[in-house]
Amino acid sequence: MQSIVADTTPLNYLVLIQAADILPSLYQRVLIPPAVKVELAHANTPTIVRAWISQPPLWLEVVNLKEPVDSALAHLDEGEREAIALASELQAALLLMDERDGVTIARQRGLNVIGTLAALDLAAVDPHVTTVQPYMTRRK
Repeated sequence: MQSIVADTTPLNYLVLIQAADILPSLYQRVLIPPAVKVELAHANTPTIVRAWISQPPLWLEVVNLKEPVDSALAHLDEGEREAIALASELQAALLLMDERDGVTIARQRGLNVIGTLAALDLAAVDPHVTTVQPYMTRRK
């Protein structure tokens, strides 16, 4: 199983729909840069998400960047910039990101990107993932 680097939005949505636990079943470890943790803890973030990140699960790891973020990413949100930078630094197998501009840039940099819905789809067909089934049933 591989590790995945995640941006803020997918984690936010997965926590809100109570499906964040699909991630360790699919990817073992989920790595986030500090900016993603800060964004998840922001006062404007839903209470359930702030509570989740205040006591993160063991499979979630905050990883500091070794190099400064490329200034060419300045037009992206801080979490997106750092997630792309971290995925590049670690040569991560996958980057979990939804924002179109960030996804486009990440792919231009040779990163493999998956979005929230694709992760849910993978979980729905993976026999080892049971936590997504209630959500998928509600979705129908």
